[in-house]
Amino acid sequence: MSFVRLHHSAFAHPVGAEDAARAFYVGVLGLVEVPKPETMDRSRGAWFRSEPDAVGGSSGIEIHAIPDPEFAPNAESHPAILVDDLDALAARFAEHGIAVEPDDRFPGHRRFHARDPFGNRLEFLEALR
Repeated sequence: MSFVRLHHSAFAHPVGAEDAARAFYVGVLGLVEVPKPETMDRSRGAWFRSEPDAVGGSSGIEIHAIPDPEFAPNAESHPAILVDDLDALAARFAEHGIAVEPDDRFPGHRRFHARDPFGNRLEFLEALR
């Protein structure tokens, strides 16, 4: 048995905040919103992917934004998202007024942390060449 890849990561947000999730995950990160399967509750939450492939999967990342009536942000736990141009992403965040917290403690990588509009912590890193 071997692990292939992380299929998706789920983030909580306050109830009714799907538009704020869309503004960040689509508008800032450049992901694409994808329809939830008919077997899921389509009236709440939203799913986002990078680079959808021909069979509806993703060659990159997938994020499920889920409303939670008892929402509290993930202050420390977080996904680590590998990118190919950390500086471009930092510049994009700056354009949108989103602070980044540089962190040089991870060997072999440059990285920073940022927060989504709900305060959930996200890590972005790029391998050193």
